[in-house]
Amino acid sequence: MATERTFSIIKPDATRRNLTGKVNAVIEESGLRIVAQKRIHMTQAQAEAFYGVHAARPFFRDLVTFMISGPVVVQVLEGENAVARYRDVMGATNPANAEPGTIRKLFAESIEANSAHGSDSTENAATEISYFFAGTEIVG
Repeated sequence: MATERTFSIIKPDATRRNLTGKVNAVIEESGLRIVAQKRIHMTQAQAEAFYGVHAARPFFRDLVTFMISGPVVVQVLEGENAVARYRDVMGATNPANAEPGTIRKLFAESIEANSAHGSDSTENAATEISYFFAGTEIVG
């Protein structure tokens, strides 16, 4: 197993309900380390560019509107097989299908307001991390 990094966003539905610490506790209990973190309020341009891969999909506009509706916490996580591990920790996109104890089962309000985003590959993790963080901000 290889140590790798992945990207995480604690979404507006979770920050609005002051769940950042609880979400991070689940992350850290899984063995992942938070090696960079900042609370930001994404602009529309940032959200559109970040989620640009979904621009042609019918949910794109609603996704952007949701992601700019309040602060988010962007993070870099590090650990053994971090991408796959964090995806397991988040749980299924639809919280109704998520396993007990996962972030989405514990905290999500809906399939849209599902509390967390995570990279789906090491390549996308590198791209997403560099979108929000300079290398000097990652201090693991």
